[in-house]
Amino acid sequence: MKVVLVGYGRMGREVELVLRERGHEVTCRVDPSGSGDAPRLTPSLLSGADMAIEFSHASSVVANCGIYVEAGVPAVVGTTGWTDRIEDVRRMVGGKIGYLWGSNFSIGAHLFFALAVYATKLANAFPEYDVLAYELHHRRKKDSPSGTALTLAQKVLEASTRKRRVVTERLSRAPEPDELHVASVRGGEVPGTHTFMLDSEADTVEITHRARNRKGFAVGAVRAAEWLLGRKGFFTVETFIDDIFGEVANV
Repeated sequence: MKVVLVGYGRMGREVELVLRERGHEVTCRVDPSGSGDAPRLTPSLLSGADMAIEFSHASSVVANCGIYVEAGVPAVVGTTGWTDRIEDVRRMVGGKIGYLWGSNFSIGAHLFFALAVYATKLANAFPEYDVLAYELHHRRKKDSPSGTALTLAQKVLEASTRKRRVVTERLSRAPEPDELHVASVRGGEVPGTHTFMLDSEADTVEITHRARNRKGFAVGAVRAAEWLLGRKGFFTVETFIDDIFGEVANV
């Protein structure tokens, strides 16, 4: 594939390394900071590209989607913090291009989600176990809670018979029994740690995904781009992951 990188920060650079390892070519790097080949995305920069992979800023996602559609180039997007506009993007994409968005492309993180969902379903039979979650990230991360934490929370809500809503703000009261509290901490150089917890008076069960570096996210994004090639429509990373997990389950 010939790939345009939209966003050339830490994740963009990691994605470039993985693309090269897997035999793909980066034709252009777009970043407003000046670290890439161009400061902003235009249709002409996508000319001849097979795919765009975007890890940029939430404020750029919708406008960039319009450019992908205009150029007829599919895109994998890992930017978080913009999901209040997701229906706008879904309408823009229609069936014109392939567009795949995810808050977390790590295969390990999706194994974590699957385990947390399974544990939640088992715990439904044991009301003494409360469900909660927390996440830690480096001090430069701009959104809180993380997209991964919100994805985890939504999956747990769907699996739980007791939790009905997510609370992410600082509480000055006791949480209600139907509230799933998700806490966030920012500081240091932590790439990303997410913990799901079942807690009772007797004991605690914890499931944690800890990213040692960004390569797992980059590999997942590139594999998602390989999967998206030739497909049209709006997809989430879960569609791609379910396809992979289905292949594994059928081996």
